[in-house]
Amino acid sequence: MPIGKNGNGLTLLERFIPDGLSHAATTLVDALKINSISEKVRRGRRVVVKRRNIYGEQLADLANLYFRASSIPIRFWSKVDDWRRWEVGCFKMLNGDRFRAFASGAETVCEEKLPGKSLWDHMSRGTLTRQMLEAAAHEIRRAHQLWNDEFKGPWSHGDAGMTNVIYNQRTGRARLIDFEIIHDKSLPATVRHADDLLVFLLDIVGPVPSQQWLPFALRFLNAYGNLDVIAELKTQLALPNGMAWIWWGVRTSFANPAKVKRRLEKLRGVITDLRSYRAVAAKRARKRRRASITCQEMSPGMPRASSRTRAIKESANAASPGIPSRLPTTR
Repeated sequence: MPIGKNGNGLTLLERFIPDGLSHAATTLVDALKINSISEKVRRGRRVVVKRRNIYGEQLADLANLYFRASSIPIRFWSKVDDWRRWEVGCFKMLNGDRFRAFASGAETVCEEKLPGKSLWDHMSRGTLTRQMLEAAAHEIRRAHQLWNDEFKGPWSHGDAGMTNVIYNQRTGRARLIDFEIIHDKSLPATVRHADDLLVFLLDIVGPVPSQQWLPFALRFLNAYGNLDVIAELKTQLALPNGMAWIWWGVRTSFANPAKVKRRLEKLRGVITDLRSYRAVAAKRARKRRRASITCQEMSPGMPRASSRTRAIKESANAASPGIPSRLPTTR
């Protein structure tokens, strides 16, 4: 017998999910870690050590079965060699300008610890700022523009939540970490990129106070700036049905579904206005920049004989406006 729905289209289970069940589900997710993480100091530098757990491959396969059945567009790397190759490759691609990553032993990856704290930590402590959100959006946009052979197209993260965005307050730079998950490679880049934005926004949809939620979300999206991806995101801002709702519950820390639904619907409407506003603004900017058809070509060096600059110089060098520039001819 189907569970009834209220006026907002939410099932009674979704609306009245007990706190105990939420806590149990969160605890279960934390317990089913595919990789364990620790920190060590090597050669004077702090290193994050990620090791595949003994049952990691089986857990990854089980999670992937759930993702496929629920039409969730991500997959864990179940084979340890595939995961290590992807983890090290992504870290080097995004952070290799200053930080190192390498495979160590049979089931381990070592990555230099990035300076700063995750945006999740900042949000939990009440120190999250709009500047941090902008930095995260800029880094995600930069990463989305990088080519990746695995996708045969632009790269995407697959798990771009706030815990995986590290912000360095000294430099104002955000960086991405944690590459255990990959998007379904059959998906278009725009869909994968929109899912990255969605995962990030789902982290703040519940905990952030109502007066800050929408300004924070808009600051993030404006800084990201790709209107095609944002338009695709709009189609993904709806609470799923069936088993997929469990994963959304995890993503939103089991926030009240009615509140999540209300906030996402508000964001959908604002995205429509944002796209229209940005399109009009871009059109106006193009009109202001349009070159005049009466302008003459500019080039360095001496002006041409027909140029306005040379005419002005000749006029200035004349002895007097009343004196002709040429002597009269004699017959």
